[in-house]
Amino acid sequence: MIKALETIGDTYAIYGFSGYGRENVEFYIIKDLEEEFSDKIKCRIDRISPIQGTRMGPAIRHATWKLEQQAARNKFLFLVSDGRPQDHGYGCDGLEKEYAINDTKMALLEARRRNITPFCLTVDRVGHDYLRTMCGDIGYEVVADIESLPKRLPALYSKLTV
Repeated sequence: MIKALETIGDTYAIYGFSGYGRENVEFYIIKDLEEEFSDKIKCRIDRISPIQGTRMGPAIRHATWKLEQQAARNKFLFLVSDGRPQDHGYGCDGLEKEYAINDTKMALLEARRRNITPFCLTVDRVGHDYLRTMCGDIGYEVVADIESLPKRLPALYSKLTV
């Protein structure tokens, strides 16, 4: 995806996130919008690893805010994930999965209301069960074979920008 974006000259950023409860969501800048791609950024990408929970809502909201600051005509937010949203502190009454999905859904809808086109992509083979609810009419795709991911991302971007 990076190679495709660099080739066509589009501005992009790469962010990561991790959380442990609503008061402890960390947002990681791997490549910010104004940064040029470099060996330093390649090193940041190589160091990406899972840390804690997957509290997607706050990370999506922060990325949305960052995109709102840009003067671009078209703005896209690609959420690439390995599974459903979940985190410590959503509740222990059996509703935590539902809450996590609905919080993420609201964050995606908020992005769309701000003229940002969200798109969710997961390598979780059972992703359809929660993405259908989480994304509604927002685009999403389940990539069953992780090896095909490098080919799918540029194709999806091309499809969305045409």
